[in-house]
Amino acid sequence: MKITRAICYLSLLLLIEWQLAVSSARAMHISEGLLPFPWAVAWSLAALPFLAYGLYRLKRMAAVDLSLKPLVGLLAAFVFIISCMPVPVPTAGTCSHPCGTGLSAILIGPGISFLIAFAALLIQALFLAHGGLSTLGANVIAMGIMGSLAGYFTFRLLRIFRVNLGVAGFLAGLLADWATYAATAIVLTLGIRGEDPFLPLLLKILIAFIPTQLPLGILEGAMTAGMVILLHKKRPDLLVKMRVLKASEVSA
Repeated sequence: MKITRAICYLSLLLLIEWQLAVSSARAMHISEGLLPFPWAVAWSLAALPFLAYGLYRLKRMAAVDLSLKPLVGLLAAFVFIISCMPVPVPTAGTCSHPCGTGLSAILIGPGISFLIAFAALLIQALFLAHGGLSTLGANVIAMGIMGSLAGYFTFRLLRIFRVNLGVAGFLAGLLADWATYAATAIVLTLGIRGEDPFLPLLLKILIAFIPTQLPLGILEGAMTAGMVILLHKKRPDLLVKMRVLKASEVSA
């Protein structure tokens, strides 16, 4: 299938870039032990209902369409690889990276996208020392939930107003990426601020991410738009099947 090969080639390219960069990169996501235990537990508990909803959606959709699970697996591999592309942030002592959850949310909905992000983050925490088990819930909230919701609702809202498919995809990918890092900044601020005022520290963390996250968001927006346009050209039936587009929009 042409679209499968296209996604595989893109994933392979991203994996090669990651292998070239990972040796000199520092930790990605919110690292193990960075958040106080009460906050780590709170974010983990907050993520559970979203993951439960994702499981419900996956079981319900897979029961109707047997081809869904291979697509979910392909998107999970895509999100895993793209979120393994570390870009050091000298001003913050950490790394930024693309997320991929905007695209997965557009194609299969935010619920299953929550699960995809959880699987990617769990494997990265266990085998790549990216993030951590104690901060897994916080990272799922930031990348999996906030990124997916921002990408999905941005795309849907723009399409309601008949915004061009490529523009809607670009803005969805862009805002999904930026929403992830805004949420990460909020989580970090709440966890490490101690007695310091909330807003000044939040502003410092947000500013620290700007040098890398501003261009990365634009890059992810372009990547998301490119994949949506490619699917529209090569497999419009898949977009209709996943309710990304209406049949009338494809035949128009």
